[in-house]
Amino acid sequence: MNNTQTGATAQNTTSRPLPGARDYKVASRPVVSYSGTQQNELLAALPREVLESLFEHLELVQLPFGKELFEYGSKLENVYFPTTAIVSLLYVMEDGATTEIAVVGHEGVVGVSMFPGERAMCSAVVQSAGYGYRLKAQALRDVFNQGGALPQLLMRYNTALFAQMAQNAVGGRHSSIEQKLCRWLLDRLDRSPTNELKVTQEMISIMLGVRRESITAAAGKLQEDGLITYRRGNITVLNREGLEQYAGECYKVAKTEYDRLLVDVAGC
Repeated sequence: MNNTQTGATAQNTTSRPLPGARDYKVASRPVVSYSGTQQNELLAALPREVLESLFEHLELVQLPFGKELFEYGSKLENVYFPTTAIVSLLYVMEDGATTEIAVVGHEGVVGVSMFPGERAMCSAVVQSAGYGYRLKAQALRDVFNQGGALPQLLMRYNTALFAQMAQNAVGGRHSSIEQKLCRWLLDRLDRSPTNELKVTQEMISIMLGVRRESITAAAGKLQEDGLITYRRGNITVLNREGLEQYAGECYKVAKTEYDRLLVDVAGC
């Protein structure tokens, strides 16, 4: 998967559309193509006729770093299917303290609401800039209520997302700082096209809810062990297998659930 996406029009210059693929163009909006939507694994898993029924409602949007897609307590009006962007789901305390409860990339969706007027139970902030497809929540509900593949797919994904949140909660209590850092890096590596991550130690400390000094020490240990290199906001993973072994159960449980999801969606 490419690290940047300039729109579905540019996408078509590097990949030939499938025979019979239909494009929908709305004034002042990029073309939404079948080949472009395949960059999100949930959209790609939908039967073609179901996916094409969403085309007139889908909008390819740029998701810059730091953009808040919604905040806790706000009405959920849009759904986002990231392609190259990575989104953090955050819980923010009254005193401003922040903890990441899940991360979503090209494998998932953000902001699903099955009931009109439903409110967000967390905040969603773009952590790695990129692109994604935006869809009105009501449009998704309309297709969902028709039954078929889409409800099955979203319910399977919701189960995998819950597994990630549960493992974050368990890991936050019983894992070491080094294990938490390994898990955090692996979660992003799974959603990134390369082994390089642009992130500061300060950001990691905020996401994990620990002191920056603790992250500095943990990153230093991983670097000494030859697992990563860290320079001025860039972390390069040198030994992914070593990170997985270090993270242990803290990472494997949620990863197993996502792997099972990818197998299950083939039957939707």
